[in-house]
Amino acid sequence: MPKIEFRDVKLAFGDKIVLDGVTFGVEPGEMKVILGQSGTGKSTILRLILGLLKPDSGQIFINGEEIGRLREEELNLIRQKMSMVFQEGALFDSLTVYENIAYRPHELSWPEEKIERRVQEVMEFADLGDVADLLPGSLSGGTQRLVAIARAIVDDPEIILFDEPTVGLDPPTARRLCEAAVRLRDLSNVTSMFVTHRLADVRYLASHYAVRGDDGRIEVREENNALCLVNAKFIMIQGGKVVFDGTDEQLWTAENTFLRDFVHGDEDPA
Repeated sequence: MPKIEFRDVKLAFGDKIVLDGVTFGVEPGEMKVILGQSGTGKSTILRLILGLLKPDSGQIFINGEEIGRLREEELNLIRQKMSMVFQEGALFDSLTVYENIAYRPHELSWPEEKIERRVQEVMEFADLGDVADLLPGSLSGGTQRLVAIARAIVDDPEIILFDEPTVGLDPPTARRLCEAAVRLRDLSNVTSMFVTHRLADVRYLASHYAVRGDDGRIEVREENNALCLVNAKFIMIQGGKVVFDGTDEQLWTAENTFLRDFVHGDEDPA
């Protein structure tokens, strides 16, 4: 059973058609990367998954449950299994990094010892270093987004949604963020959707995987000819429709003119 499933979802804002019969599924532990130029409805898909928007028609399922039929309190129970990482990080400016990450566990009334242990674990996982006592305003934009990832995973969500998390970041920092997403996919079996219009993100997510060595250290390695990633798939949205849904190998060799221009372009589209 797919973790997330869209069936013929349509949505318009006034006369503007945003999604026009969108259908796809995301399997447990799979990363589905949503591609497309700005304004094509990529982020709208994430808001539909969270139930912040409702489609004009069609069905959306989370863990096999159609969320369009749920009352708000039932939808909140579904949302508790999901987290979202925004473009801007969306941290609490007046709280330290530690307090930001510990915010959700405190809401859940976890014991303080458990909170301290878990915050340290996710900070190490996100490769944050010694920033626990700093305020978000003193951090770079890239580090703020890594903190946002740590905060998103602190209570072990089943699904994580990334909304263009690398926008505005320099290439090395964007790579670190993509690496964190790969670690979640491969080591924590988290189901994720990663919205992007950056070709560099696509290339990295399609060609790298994470493993934990015998010494417990995490390594991110590059795919080679002897290995084919099976838990990373790609969707391209154009004109409100899904014009591609498949593996990166299929994406690179697609005959669709729009797809070919995207994957063989010298620069990421705006």
